[in-house]
Amino acid sequence: MAKPKIAISLDKSLLDLVDSKVDGSVIRSRSQAMEFFLKKGLQEQSINTAVLLIKGEHQKNLLKKLKGKTLIKNQLEFFAQHGINNLYIITQHTKNINLLLNEISESNINVEIIETNARGNAEALQVVKGKVKNSFIVMSGDTYNSFDLLKMIKKHLELDKMATMGLMTREKTIGYGTAILDGDFIVDFQEKPKQNSTNIVNAGIYIFKPEIFELFENVNSLEKDLFPKLARLKQLIGFFTYGEYEHLE
Repeated sequence: MAKPKIAISLDKSLLDLVDSKVDGSVIRSRSQAMEFFLKKGLQEQSINTAVLLIKGEHQKNLLKKLKGKTLIKNQLEFFAQHGINNLYIITQHTKNINLLLNEISESNINVEIIETNARGNAEALQVVKGKVKNSFIVMSGDTYNSFDLLKMIKKHLELDKMATMGLMTREKTIGYGTAILDGDFIVDFQEKPKQNSTNIVNAGIYIFKPEIFELFENVNSLEKDLFPKLARLKQLIGFFTYGEYEHLE
């Protein structure tokens, strides 16, 4: 198919840089160089992969009805609406696996179930280490979220830190992880503390850079080990979801 021709103006230095990438083999022309790096840049400014973390014992929650459909179908719809086309479900093998496979069989995004007997959710997440090349979404599998995920992605890419955490406010914070903010930064995170000094809580959805796995030494739990570490390093951004949220139990 013929490609449309366009005319653009570039600084001489930028044009020289483009021309320097023409090697005569992989990139054979100025036009091909511009097309290649434009595609690469656009891919780096978008996120198309998500991970659902769900314990085997909680798989039944994915099959519960919410708003007229199962939780997993709500989650698939949420991701599809926000440009996600690859989803990994990390879990254990249970008697509900076939029911879960049936629920995802007609999904319009690619879904792969990965079974692991990891000791914690951080160890479980590491099974996708070699599968993700760009930033990716992680969501607790027994939660329902409905908000503008694209705004969260935009903030993550603009601030360029290791991780971004979805946040909510709650009058009663018992049972939630809590965050203290300094501007956009989460400077302290505690998982289900006995006494709270904030009403800002974890919404169970995150965006990570793939380099996050470099920080996984001695990390078993995302909430207890990784997030406090990221907060200390000033590498954890907070984003208020301002949407619907429900935790199924």
